[in-house]
Amino acid sequence: MLNVLILSMIGCGEKDSAEPIVTDASVSCENNLCILSGTITEDLTLTADNQYLLRGGVFVGDDSNETILTIEAGTTIYGETSTDGMLVIRRYSKIYAEGTADAPIIFTSSKEPGTRARGDWGGLIINGNAPINACADEEVEFCEAFGEGGAGFYGGTDSADSSGVLNYVRVEFAGTLVSPENELNGIAFQGVGSGTEVDYIQVHMNADDGVEFFGGSVVVKHVLVTGVGDDSLDWTDGWVGGAQHVILHQHDDNGDNGIEADNNGENNDASPRSNPTLANFTIIGSPDSEASDYGLLIREGTAATMKNFVVVGFNEACLDITNDATFTQVDEGNVTLTNSVLNCANYVRDREELDLEAWFTEQEGNALGDAELVDAYNLEKPDYTPVSTGSATAADASSMNSAFDSTDYVGAIGGDDWTVGWTTHELQ
Repeated sequence: MLNVLILSMIGCGEKDSAEPIVTDASVSCENNLCILSGTITEDLTLTADNQYLLRGGVFVGDDSNETILTIEAGTTIYGETSTDGMLVIRRYSKIYAEGTADAPIIFTSSKEPGTRARGDWGGLIINGNAPINACADEEVEFCEAFGEGGAGFYGGTDSADSSGVLNYVRVEFAGTLVSPENELNGIAFQGVGSGTEVDYIQVHMNADDGVEFFGGSVVVKHVLVTGVGDDSLDWTDGWVGGAQHVILHQHDDNGDNGIEADNNGENNDASPRSNPTLANFTIIGSPDSEASDYGLLIREGTAATMKNFVVVGFNEACLDITNDATFTQVDEGNVTLTNSVLNCANYVRDREELDLEAWFTEQEGNALGDAELVDAYNLEKPDYTPVSTGSATAADASSMNSAFDSTDYVGAIGGDDWTVGWTTHELQ
């Protein structure tokens, strides 16, 4: 069915040929529509004058040799709904998806605009060679794990590993349900190393988590996650990277937590311990939605250094910290949240083990209440610019991570709104 729908939707471009052009066993093109399938083991460039369809799981590389996928600015890639199309970059291979603000690279549903929905296709999965902690109870030379949805192996020993570049990339209407306990994330960074460049990405209307880090050390900047059906940003299995300039925006019909942060669910003290540096976040719940739980759920032994956060509008609480191993990290000073403001019906979840409100207010530069954004709850035309961050005081985040920018504001946006022009808020 996809062939009829997507061909009628895309039409024909300047190139025309009576016979299909077959470039290799996994790429076939006709009339500016190229169908990608199977495993691609030769370097490939996707150009903006064609449209591309992911048929089933499309794998770049053979998990041993380098294959490079290059995607030109302005290119659109469709995930086939009927075959759960997804794109997987295997270990040792790279993706160079370098869009621009005027010509972003778009991964979207093969369904016609106006009929699209969460879970129409798989998503983007990047597997790297950086350390993970999923093997904490096993005696192995190095730890590797197998990704959800049959996404392949990830993990290794190279924390500086590079999986390529993502600049101005949008992933929308993805997150297909593989099984009741196995949905795909919009973008999954699985054992991805710090040599990977990620700047200006959006995940929109994903069925499961928006962006998830499974170990690794990648640093991401300028991230917008909107309308996803589960957690907006997730980490687990020893992520020690970082994130700066991040907006997480729930919709009122579905969602869970803004951030769900774990070390390792089976072994809360597994090593390497999750310990990212995070700065300049704006996290927006939906005050009238039962699906909107916690802005920040810090648990299962993770550590984290967080600065310049705005958290508003969550139903359960802006902040929750739980699990004994996490309380230990708090006691040791390995979980911090400074220069931030919380504004929810409940600022924190009450815990016998830890007076969270006192813990938060005693840290430098923090405030409760009075956080106001111009029009953050608008689903179709939001404005994330802050009107007020109350008495919270900003701090320069550049000292936290060598990849971070210097900042003098609380939240994800200071002056110019970096989300304008290349992002989407279309609901279907």
